[in-house]
Amino acid sequence: MQDTVFDSLSAHLAILDEKGTIISTNRAWNESARKRGNPCGYDVPGENYLQVCKHIMGHNQQKTLEIIEGIQGVIDGSIGEFCLEYQLHTPGERIWYYIRVLRLSAQGPLKLLVSHEDITGLKLAEEALRLGEDTLKKQKRILEEKNIALKVLLEQREADKKEMEQNVLNNVKEMILPYLDRLKSAPLRAEDQKIVGIIDSQLMAIISPFMNRLSHAGIFLTPQELQVATLVKEGKPSKEIADILYVSESTVHFHRKNIRKKLGISDRKKNLRSYLMSLS
Repeated sequence: MQDTVFDSLSAHLAILDEKGTIISTNRAWNESARKRGNPCGYDVPGENYLQVCKHIMGHNQQKTLEIIEGIQGVIDGSIGEFCLEYQLHTPGERIWYYIRVLRLSAQGPLKLLVSHEDITGLKLAEEALRLGEDTLKKQKRILEEKNIALKVLLEQREADKKEMEQNVLNNVKEMILPYLDRLKSAPLRAEDQKIVGIIDSQLMAIISPFMNRLSHAGIFLTPQELQVATLVKEGKPSKEIADILYVSESTVHFHRKNIRKKLGISDRKKNLRSYLMSLS
């Protein structure tokens, strides 16, 4: 019954005596020995397992030394158990094992149980996971670099947009408004004055840098209120605003009052021009 259980286990098992000589092996151990092409009678009961290790692991002297020292440590009692992960690659095949050596608690002379577990599937999965993580890190780095480049591009575009708006504003103020002011003071027909007023109103809407901010804040000014607000922000007094817009000074005061109300400026001590400039 014990031999049947011993042979049915998938781990490669061997029992050693106090000198490291192989006493018995299970079926998995024997099949592995045959697959490695070991000579008949080699790696079987009667052979010294420490010498077997030197033969099998000869290509990896460091691991061989660790395994031999570990087995001897369990034999002399300096360590209770020895465990180590190692590779045993053959042409066209990559294999990893996990060796475990411990003392058997049976009565009589010292005996050791050596177990070799095939962990190739686990190691290949770890490698695949590591490769996937490396790929993700690389993709993340590329994405971060693209995001940085996009951020720089957007910032530059925003700067270009502001520069263009400022150029439009300056050109209108310097090259259009002076001529428009001359038209306003010229003896025009009522119909022509109306057209000039429309042009003036539209230009005021274009050059008002705070118009979008007012709209986003849910504040909607009439065209003439917007004209008054723009001129107030430029520092013009009510009388001059009235002359520019061809309205009475009382009309300008009325618009100023409505603008303050729409902006929520109830404190009369708060300067309307300063508030409008803060929106620019």
